[in-house]
Amino acid sequence: MILEKVDVVTDINKEDFQKNYFKTHKPLLIKNFASRWEAFDKWNFDFIKEKAGEQEVPLYDNKPADANKSTDAPVTKMKMKEYIDTIKSKPSDLRIFFYIITDRLPELLKNFTYPDLGMKFFKRLPTLFFGGSEAHVLMHYDVDLGDFLHIHFEGKKRILLFDQKQSAFLYKVPLSVHTIYDLDYENPDYEKFPALKYAKGFEIFMEHGDALFIPGAFWHFNRYLEPGFSMSLRALPNKPNVFANMLYHVFIMRYTDKLMRKIFKAKWVNYKQKWAYEKATEALEKFERRKKKI
Repeated sequence: MILEKVDVVTDINKEDFQKNYFKTHKPLLIKNFASRWEAFDKWNFDFIKEKAGEQEVPLYDNKPADANKSTDAPVTKMKMKEYIDTIKSKPSDLRIFFYIITDRLPELLKNFTYPDLGMKFFKRLPTLFFGGSEAHVLMHYDVDLGDFLHIHFEGKKRILLFDQKQSAFLYKVPLSVHTIYDLDYENPDYEKFPALKYAKGFEIFMEHGDALFIPGAFWHFNRYLEPGFSMSLRALPNKPNVFANMLYHVFIMRYTDKLMRKIFKAKWVNYKQKWAYEKATEALEKFERRKKKI
């Protein structure tokens, strides 16, 4: 992979953000972004345990979904306080996915301020994501294609970002927002996945209080280097063509894939994996022919 660093600032005004990042679809890391909140000291595991410790939460791990089961099925459930104690006490790949603050912990809504960056945030869905020191999230892009601000707390986190032009080199699975399941982005096997060598993207390391602007439809791979949690503030697409593409993703592509998966199970999953590999091979051959002409 060809990885660059994103631009890093400690502060930015709305005009500069809109001109240089939002409108140009370019990622940006804002260091110590959340430290300006009055209630910044409440964004930690202790506060979450105190306010939501008795809640039962579904947990997921690093393994790809079983082709014969629902893709939404958790591997186990646990009380929030027990989960936090677990990931703080030992290495763990257990994570919490899409914890909706407005439903589960509305008190947290008082503890942050939406930034004045010219983004029209979807205030129904500020969400939290938790992970242990071994947890990662498979390379994917969000099905709603929304831009979002990702704010991290507690331990360190590594993120890889790629735009949609890199999809074939990432071995994108058709009718899906994921790449091939057995592709290890931490220790890539370039002999098995040679096209990946030419994928151009960004590598970001986040710490407590940092915020990352991730443009809509950007591929992202998240790896918790230490136990931590993040909040995502989303802005839904407002351009007609992007909004139409979002409707296709949410209501046509996703449900077509679910139906095929339900009918054909592992056969469908394996077919898509093979299809992704063939498309990447075609893209690689085309790229190498173009390089020889230059």
